[in-house]
Formats: sequence, structure tokens, C-alpha cells
Amino acid sequence: MAKADRLLKIITLLKGRRTVITARQLAEVVETSERTIYRDIQVLIDTGFPIEGEAGVGYRLQPGFEIPPIMFTAEQLLAVQLGLKMVKGWTDKDLAIAAEQARLKIEAVLPERLKQTNVENSLLVPSYFLDSSASDYSLTIRKAIKQNFGLTIDYIRADGEHSTRSIQPLGLVFWGQKWTLISWCLLRENYREFRLDRIQKLNVDEVVIAPNPKVSLDNYLLRLKEQYGDCEVFSSHSN
Repeated sequence: MAKADRLLKIITLLKGRRTVITARQLAEVVETSERTIYRDIQVLIDTGFPIEGEAGVGYRLQPGFEIPPIMFTAEQLLAVQLGLKMVKGWTDKDLAIAAEQARLKIEAVLPERLKQTNVENSLLVPSYFLDSSASDYSLTIRKAIKQNFGLTIDYIRADGEHSTRSIQPLGLVFWGQKWTLISWCLLRENYREFRLDRIQKLNVDEVVIAPNPKVSLDNYLLRLKEQYGDCEVFSSHSN
């Protein structure tokens, strides 16, 4: 768990308690060590959170303390809303639903001064160009990556030739109008890139591929950086 997420979780656990909660109990919930909890508690106290208690006894927030809501400036809100529109218009159905749910949650707590800014937002994100089959593939690929499953794809290359590949999916990159799958080709034992709109058929091989630190999206990006320098080029040689 990231440190920021862990601190927020600790505050949530302390909030509204009538009795103290020990460092050991906190450590068990957030899945970390007691020593880390002690350091996190001190960070929160130094930040200004009114935490009562001490090591070996337990902790709680002072009664009546409320966590202030996260507030946005107009420009920050514009950036968040634009990002949610992009997710809704350019990804798969599950992420689109999540983006809309997030948008509704944000709008529910907006102050009046920002609601009008939100209504007048003139930044539009068209979704008509996104291939529906590519969107469906995106959901399947994301699940395969999460479960460490391999994929078998029937693919049309740029030269029109058909090919069948067995791959380990590593990540998805959006180019503005096209999604590209970054993968490890199990036959050629090298990284390969495939445009989702050229995939004709996709099957999940429900066999877990053992993690390999030498085969990862980070390693792929490192290779690109070595090849192209600091230029953010993912693929000038896509299949």
C-alpha cells in the first residue's frame, strides 16, 4: 500500500472512535509493521492531525475533529473532469462506468462556486472514433494482465498478412485514436506491440505466467529510453 493511501486509511480508522486502537491493530489492518505505524502516526501529528495516545497504549483522534473535504481550484476541477471524460469515452465499459461514478461523487460535494464552472466546461471528448471491438478487447486484456494470464491473438499486420501470436500482455498505450497492446511474444522471446483495432480474435490462456523481472512494462520502457533517449516514443515499429 502506498504511503499516502496508508496515512488516509489510518486517519479513517482513528476517526470517530471512543476508545483507542493500538499500533498492532492498525498494522494488521493496513498490512504493515508496527514500527511503520509509529512513524506514520508521528507524520500525521507533525502535519497537524490532533491524535491522542502513545506507543504501547493506543491512539485516537480528538473528539469532534472532522477531516476537511478535498477541495479543487477551478483549473484542477477542469483537469479532473477532462480526464474522466477521456476515460469514459476512450476505454472499455467497466472503466467508463467507474469514471461516471467518480464524476457523480465529485459533483455531489462541489461547492456552488465551482458547480457553475463545471456546467460551463467547454472541453469535449468525442468517442465516435473508438472501435467498439477494441474497447471490448481492452477489458479482457486488463483482466489478463491482472491475473498474469497469457493471450492468443489472431492479428492482421500492417502489411495485411495474418498471424497468430501467443503473448504475455504487459500494458496498454493510447495514441489519441488507437490503443496499442504492449506484450512479450512467447515464441520470439521479445517485446512486441499490437494495435487493438487489428486484432481479429482474442483468447485468454488461463494458465498463470510466472512473474519475470526481466519481462515487464517497466523493462520495456527502459529499453525504449535507452533507444530513443528522453523522447516519449513507445512504438515507431508497431506490428
